[in-house]
Amino acid sequence: RIVAVADVYDALTNDRPYKRAWPIEEARAEIERQSGKQFDPDVVSAFLSLPPEDGSKLG
Repeated sequence: RIVAVADVYDALTNDRPYKRAWPIEEARAEIERQSGKQFDPDVVSAFLSLPPEDGSKLG
């Protein structure tokens, strides 16, 4: 359940050969919209409680 949210977030926020990356806030909003449908609401709540990460800390 956790990996499902992480996988979709990664897919939405990174460029792919077939689509451009979504802005972080739009990706978070989409995950929130899918809470209780595609994703476990408890996992979504925990995910959204984390501050948005822009990847700038990654080396």
